[in-house]
Amino acid sequence: MAQQKMLQFVSTAKEMPEKRPPSLRAQDFHEIYRDYAADKAAEQAGRCSQCGVPYCQTHCPLHNNIPDWLRLTAEGRLEEAYELSQATNTFPEICGRICPQDRLCEGNCVIEQSGHGTVTIGSVEKYLTDLAWENGWVKAIKPRAERTESVGIIGAGPGGLAAADVLRRAGVQVTVYDRYDRAGGLLTYGIPGFKLEKPVVMQRIEQLEAGGVQFVLNCRVGEDLSFDAIRGQHDAVLIATGVYKARDMAAPGVGAQGIVPALDFLTASNRKSFGDDVPAFDDGALNAAGKRVVVIGGGDTAMDCVRTAIRQGALSVKCLYRRDRANMPGSQREVANAEEEGVEFVWLSAPKGFTGGDVVDGVMVQKMRLGAPDASGRQVPEVIEGADYVEPADLVLMALGFEPEAIPTLWGVPELAVTRWGTIKADFRTHATNLPGVYAAGDIVRGASLVVWAIRDGREAADAMLAYLAQPAVVAAE
Repeated sequence: MAQQKMLQFVSTAKEMPEKRPPSLRAQDFHEIYRDYAADKAAEQAGRCSQCGVPYCQTHCPLHNNIPDWLRLTAEGRLEEAYELSQATNTFPEICGRICPQDRLCEGNCVIEQSGHGTVTIGSVEKYLTDLAWENGWVKAIKPRAERTESVGIIGAGPGGLAAADVLRRAGVQVTVYDRYDRAGGLLTYGIPGFKLEKPVVMQRIEQLEAGGVQFVLNCRVGEDLSFDAIRGQHDAVLIATGVYKARDMAAPGVGAQGIVPALDFLTASNRKSFGDDVPAFDDGALNAAGKRVVVIGGGDTAMDCVRTAIRQGALSVKCLYRRDRANMPGSQREVANAEEEGVEFVWLSAPKGFTGGDVVDGVMVQKMRLGAPDASGRQVPEVIEGADYVEPADLVLMALGFEPEAIPTLWGVPELAVTRWGTIKADFRTHATNLPGVYAAGDIVRGASLVVWAIRDGREAADAMLAYLAQPAVVAAE
């Protein structure tokens, strides 16, 4: 009986949840996809081919048991489907919304490769978890027994929160330290509401707080509290700060007013959504309203910037990227959504400098072509001589990526080992650093990456820390 509900990919076409019309969704910061109805979720889950080697699961960083919870969804066993989805994923409702499924699970779906259109895995995952919250299936964190061991986690982003969840369920006493006034990291202040509405993040943080996780916010390690003090208060420490330092660009005019790091712009917008007082938004410095906006970069942060600028009422929004559409690192689904909303992509274009003196009024653009592949296999952009032009701009958003801060210097721990890129050096299996009892996970180890990888790293680090805490006290105290 169960099998009859599956393998429907030949007779049933792929169907994403309905998107709100671009003219409406560009006016607000609400999520753009409507929810599946129960019958539509079951129908789309039933398209799964239940293949013997599930490439969707293999290519998911968390190795979620996707075929099984799709089958349970098709059979109407929705609470069981949710339980299975959350068994390997701390935040399935977040991954269902923001993971680039077209590059991970859905992009490697067997029926997608055969030309039938992928199973809409992310949308079903989102549907299941939203339903679980509505119906009270999301269980409170209640350890079977409390433990005396204590862990300090520095960074309340997805990696730190995932580790806190695992550790707290095991009964460990957990304190999370973060520089911001709200937990969540980039989930709260980096990703716009049209991709991830903030109540979705806040309900998970509230669940952690209700389960006994302590949060120490507005705390800058190295300034308000020393790293040594945190180590002294806990039996083990996890560093999960992420990478926030904007990558610099050396070009004429780069320091002009109106040239803004992408994260500053996105954080200001997200703070307004919380109702915060944001003077730099109100005075126009971090507000795209009525401006000609140029975004430089081709990743997911650039996509967040262009779509945010549209919603703020920009006069025009253009995105410069030095390669072509096929070689863009950002999600193709996000590019399509941005184009629908009125963003213009200027491919094979790179900034050479900026005009306007103290206040930017244009971007000097040099046109590119793709040359021979480099060692990584990607074609290298080459400048087309004599094809430069100036693109008028009132606001330039720099989305060139992120680099790690100099943590050993900032925190006064020069003995903490880092790589030549400045990321923390940690064992790729246990996430242990060279300091006893100190672990590191997420972007601060692997460099700027996806939320789903941070969740995986945080869960793995928590498991390793539990093993460390279980060692004899003499060893743990070294």
